[in-house]
Amino acid sequence: MSHAAPRRIVIVGGGSSGWMTAAALARFLDPSWSVTLVESDAIGTIGVGEATIPMIRNFNQALGLNEAEFLRRTQGTVKLGIQFDGWGAPDQHYIHGFGLVGRGLGLIPFQHFWLRGRQLGLARPLGEYCLNVVAAEANRFAPVERGADSQLPPLPYAYHFDASLYAAQLRTLAERGGVARREGLIRSVNRDGENGDVTAVVLENGEEITGDLFIDCSGFRGLLIEETLQAGFEDWSHWLPCDRAVAAPCAGTRPLLPYTRSIAKRAGWRWRIPLQHRTGNGYVFSSAHISEDEATAALVADLDGELLADPRVIRFTAGRRRKAWSHNVVSVGLASGFIEPLESTSLHLVQTAISRLLDFLPVDGRIDPASRDDFNQRAAWEMERIRDFIVLHYHANGRHGEPLWDAVRSMALPDSLADRITMFRASGRVLRDGDELFDVPGWVQVMIGQEIVPQAWHPLADQPDEAQLAGFLAALHGALAQDAARLPEHGAFIAQNCAAETAHAA
Repeated sequence: MSHAAPRRIVIVGGGSSGWMTAAALARFLDPSWSVTLVESDAIGTIGVGEATIPMIRNFNQALGLNEAEFLRRTQGTVKLGIQFDGWGAPDQHYIHGFGLVGRGLGLIPFQHFWLRGRQLGLARPLGEYCLNVVAAEANRFAPVERGADSQLPPLPYAYHFDASLYAAQLRTLAERGGVARREGLIRSVNRDGENGDVTAVVLENGEEITGDLFIDCSGFRGLLIEETLQAGFEDWSHWLPCDRAVAAPCAGTRPLLPYTRSIAKRAGWRWRIPLQHRTGNGYVFSSAHISEDEATAALVADLDGELLADPRVIRFTAGRRRKAWSHNVVSVGLASGFIEPLESTSLHLVQTAISRLLDFLPVDGRIDPASRDDFNQRAAWEMERIRDFIVLHYHANGRHGEPLWDAVRSMALPDSLADRITMFRASGRVLRDGDELFDVPGWVQVMIGQEIVPQAWHPLADQPDEAQLAGFLAALHGALAQDAARLPEHGAFIAQNCAAETAHAA
């Protein structure tokens, strides 16, 4: 495709979302496009250390990042899943591991055979049939290559890393690819008097930065998408009542675990993200059930290493923009909405927004309203499916006698989630909705992990006799345990392959 004149894209805001967008545009757009990113060192970013999901590997590979170098430069570690402590009941835990759970027989998914085996006393805990969970609990990791004929599952993985270091790495990549950075605070926004499009952002020093397409990466503020264009916001706090997070890093401890921890507390939950040089911690909470000072004190008292920086409070409202793309402004990251980081989806939503942006890039500078509407519908649908998955964790809790948890356990659910729970409880069935992010294994692990146990299973799971079923479950468990045992200790893998020079243990 050729253009008569350069197309001008202006990204407002840096941080992870801004520099991910800039790096991707630099990588995939031809030289007829110009990309400028505006940010100010006077404005901090939210990034406090990120946990991710496996699709981030695809993004990094598309940008040409070397994995070992990326992990070294971001003080990164590997993530095989998330351990949920105290969500089903205060003294219980389970791991939502990436990847497959068990192995189906014929057309029947594994959970049906597991449910029958559980009824007969033949099955082990569900997690023992997921390689990621087995490896995580044994604190083991190495990349696993499988042949096409392998009967063993893959070992998908993601990362924990320092978000500010990641943004810096992407900035270098983007600027090398031709992205221009402008430093300064935005004083005002100019709009076209006829169609209402944004035409320029004006810095405090009077400089006007003009563009044809603007990408709003300004965080919760939504400088362009909301403050300027008033795209509207759909509030989900009646389903996701936590509206604060207090974050604080502490000195790292060993062993270096290959999973995120999510620990339920009386007024929310605490995250623990292990990096090479420190541990990221936070307490996501409902301000209606605990004060900011109380939450901060509770987090600091619970740290397992020396506090390295003053705790800081982040305020938010769960929900999404009614229009992620309005006029000639596309919102990305926190500017487009926010679902709390319980399942580490924040950077994934940045990644998919960038992918959609590239798919719907205006032709010859003309924004097609039908394409813009399609973009918005897809963005809304994606966030709603993720929202349902997050709400599931809260609703299916077993923490009785605590006001927050009692309230979310009894709240009215989105119809889409209520229908899914009802079907699973009755029959053990989970059907993936289109190409939604979380597939059947994720839904099954969380529902079983939090004691939503089906009353029945698929009738074809009754075909193996009891001895055959016992043999199948035992062989699968043994193969996964043996496979995980061959892997090195996670910390040893990091030390040998991608240790940062400044990494240290507490």
